[in-house]
Amino acid sequence: MTRTLPGRARRPLAASAAAALLAVPAVLGAAGTAQAAGYRYWSFWEGGTGGSWAYATQGPATTRPADGAVQGYRFAVSTDSQDADRPRRAPDFATVCAGTPAAEGSKRVAVVVDFGTAADAPRGESPPAARTACARVRPDATGAEALAAVAAPLRYNGQALLCAIAGYPRQGCGEQVAQPATPAPSRAPGTTAPSPAGRTAAEGEDGNGRGGPSVGLLAGAAAVVALGTAALVRARRRGRP
Repeated sequence: MTRTLPGRARRPLAASAAAALLAVPAVLGAAGTAQAAGYRYWSFWEGGTGGSWAYATQGPATTRPADGAVQGYRFAVSTDSQDADRPRRAPDFATVCAGTPAAEGSKRVAVVVDFGTAADAPRGESPPAARTACARVRPDATGAEALAAVAAPLRYNGQALLCAIAGYPRQGCGEQVAQPATPAPSRAPGTTAPSPAGRTAAEGEDGNGRGGPSVGLLAGAAAVVALGTAALVRARRRGRP
């Protein structure tokens, strides 16, 4: 005959299941809170036709701009590439490189650096004035080399993420920060390039750039529910004679 477990031995199982079920809303609530955060970082842009900026699909260390290209950098807080702030100066190669004639054995790249606004600056720092410069570099130079030629010192982290241009900011690198409580002004959209701080749909977006509980998070919550339910069933079965 099967022995009935004492009541005290069954309670922890039932309590664990109930706690697991109650934990699901808390998990989803925590995910909702995380969606309100953005990232403070340097975004990278390429000059397009008609004086417009396009969010770069490669990093400056892998691009090899041609002579006459314009590359821009903007420091700001944004949630992903869809709402990243563009440089506030137009990509105008003729103006930036007006005093730098073409020369054999080199190329010219116009560089626009927008240090952003005081609202996006790290605590205790003030953004310098925006600047433009014409980098004359060797024909096979990368965008990062063109930037280093005109806006040193640069600072990178261990994952080769560009952290500072011309020494700004002094500290920090792509850190997560809370978004302001008041609605931010509309931002010019970028392209559907990978989001800046390495976030993916599994980490808080639905794959279309919209915030929401991720598939991975929902699957994890469902697993918590399943485990909790299984514990209740086992407890009840053991309690039967």
